[in-house]
Amino acid sequence: MTHHRPLHPPRPVAPATRSVGHYWPPGKPHNLTLPQTGLMHNLRVSAERYPDKAAMWFYGRELSYRELRDSAERLAGHLTAQGVVKGDRVAVWLQNSPAWAVAAHAAWHLGAVVVPLAPMLQAREFGFFLQDAGIRAGVVGAELYEKAKAGGLAHAVVANVMAGTDPARAGIPLPTELDVTPGLQAGDVTLEQALEAAPAPAAEVTPDDLAVMPYTSGTTGLPKGCMHTHRNVQANVFGAGAWVDGTVEDVFLASLPFFHVTGFINSLLAPLNGGGTIVAMARWDRDAARELIRDHGVTLWTNTATMVIDLMASPNFDPADLGSLRSVTGGGASLPAAIGQRLLDLTGITFAEGYGLTETMAQSHSNPKGRQKLQCLGVPLFGVDARVVDLDSGQELPPGEVGEIVMRGEQVMQGYWNRPEATEEAFMQLGGQRFFRSGDLGYMDEEGYFFFTDRLKRMVNVSGMKVWPAEVENTLHGHPAVQEACVISVPDDRTGERARALIVLKPGQQATAGEIEAWARTQMATYKVPRDYVFVESLPRGATGKVAWRPLQEQARAALEGRA
Repeated sequence: MTHHRPLHPPRPVAPATRSVGHYWPPGKPHNLTLPQTGLMHNLRVSAERYPDKAAMWFYGRELSYRELRDSAERLAGHLTAQGVVKGDRVAVWLQNSPAWAVAAHAAWHLGAVVVPLAPMLQAREFGFFLQDAGIRAGVVGAELYEKAKAGGLAHAVVANVMAGTDPARAGIPLPTELDVTPGLQAGDVTLEQALEAAPAPAAEVTPDDLAVMPYTSGTTGLPKGCMHTHRNVQANVFGAGAWVDGTVEDVFLASLPFFHVTGFINSLLAPLNGGGTIVAMARWDRDAARELIRDHGVTLWTNTATMVIDLMASPNFDPADLGSLRSVTGGGASLPAAIGQRLLDLTGITFAEGYGLTETMAQSHSNPKGRQKLQCLGVPLFGVDARVVDLDSGQELPPGEVGEIVMRGEQVMQGYWNRPEATEEAFMQLGGQRFFRSGDLGYMDEEGYFFFTDRLKRMVNVSGMKVWPAEVENTLHGHPAVQEACVISVPDDRTGERARALIVLKPGQQATAGEIEAWARTQMATYKVPRDYVFVESLPRGATGKVAWRPLQEQARAALEGRA
């Protein structure tokens, strides 16, 4: 059983001259030599090594490494016939499934750039990404096809992700709402039709070529594409395997979405690179997850705190069902100390939290096994140089002092797609080196562990999904009855945080919270939609005329915590 460390370790304010003894796991190298190859090469190697081994299990359907590689190369052949070439952007808009893996690797086979998108998006949101990224073609879920066409997608490969699944072998309920057969417009094809194409020849891909462009938002409300090269991604693919001492016999539960960088790295690419088997879920279901861990002997599971809370809250929860797990890691939000302690007491598993951003291709920090600290970001990973700097001077701060967390490493993005000013603002110079500014406030303790304290950026963290208030406000302003909206973050026992909207109605207009919420659900992804609505006469403003959102947020949090 691992040792439980205090929730809030002391925060010494040390003089800058004091040397800091950084903890690092014994026997692990501080840096990794990264391959000079692209991401499709990882799959080709695994397919040559383990052709008949199960790469993925999905509701009773098994896909071997040979089948996964062959399907990816055939889909690449179809995309080639549609004019997709190296450097083109290809949307992958799917639920977790073998189709997701096939689509991404098909794009990389051609040297194209994957744009992973959340299935919860509405057509209007999808249309923005289509135009901003200049997407050439897309592989989309059958249940999303109509939205994709409404958003303007020219060529769609349509995947019914439930094709080939077997209810009798699955042993868990199937997400039947995904089993859809839409009528296709001229020129579009099903995934099965696309896989009839002859395999395409492989493009020449270098580590410096763009591989994937996940989107993040920010204070302006306009999403920005994070440009990641194959080298950026490989840093965390190989780093993830080395950190958890992965082997070819590992079985991974993929409950995090592949469109999100944490699931993309830890639940898809790292397992495939190591020759493991992925047990994938299209939808989160706490009892199904518990049964899959038990029945498939899952050894590694990366998740969110919300999933752990939900799993342990089930009346069917049995600690024995988690007996095969040797590592449970997570990110997105801290696991409450009481839940972490209960997990440890019942199962002997210490939840190992990590930290990262879309801009760092998932993890930049993680807690070492056996030396975890709860509600802690962990230590900087292989080759990552992380510091805490003063907000005013930009100078590095000593242990215990709070400032902005900045970092550099091979997983840090190249910049934002077509946003040179935003790129410049996201980086700073420190000691002649280029560091990425996380926008998060925190401190480092004497052992080199990092802790989060607050955000510089406006953001709501809903179960690890980032919601950007400015984007939500821009959408809410489109409601015919809304004159002004301010979105703040308030605590939530289940999801960590939730969005609350303060609404000023137009003179003479009326609307209820339920009406605005129902309308909002037609305009943006469900996870972005505020659950709380407070109607106010006006919103306070600062000296520059901008809405003073932070005092509103602090007042709301104080009231919920009984401090008002």
